[in-house]
Amino acid sequence: MNKTRLEAFSDGVIAIIITIMVLEMRAPEGTSWVEVKPLVPKFICYGLSFLFVAIYWGNHHHLVHTVKRVTPGIMWANMNLLFWLSLIPFATAWMGENHFERITVAAYAVLALFCGASYTILEKQIIKHYDESPEFKSTLGRRKFKAFASIILYSLAIPVALFVNPVISGCLFLAVSIMWLIPESSIAKVIEKK
Repeated sequence: MNKTRLEAFSDGVIAIIITIMVLEMRAPEGTSWVEVKPLVPKFICYGLSFLFVAIYWGNHHHLVHTVKRVTPGIMWANMNLLFWLSLIPFATAWMGENHFERITVAAYAVLALFCGASYTILEKQIIKHYDESPEFKSTLGRRKFKAFASIILYSLAIPVALFVNPVISGCLFLAVSIMWLIPESSIAKVIEKK
């Protein structure tokens, strides 16, 4: 399979995910603050999820840019990631509709955990094909800390949402987002050298 097809399909799925999220937002019937106030949790959920999906898109773009040849392992690892990302609109709507109830935030954390794990699987599939390039492997290897920290924080967000405070879980989501906000530029530098 051509790398361009993989990128185009992934970009299309991610664009649809964002479109579905925004279509879930309903305008209030009136213009008073009383009618707008119940929508605030929905806007917060949308903003958090938009950021979440946008960060995945940016990092995915940089990661897939490194692919020389799409293997079945890369293709299915990518489909696995897209599957979990496609559930974000559901989790976003459920959490927003229920004003950050504990179970909805915990479910969102579980989904975030699966997204993070599936991204790591995709990354490992791509790294497998760079045995001959220790420089490239070490560049992607530096991302292991961020991947490990993300899995830990998302795992921690589940019991925190259920037994402590959903707002703290939301802070853990934001902490992971901040870690991944800027895609790894060193990947592109290594590719340009080759």
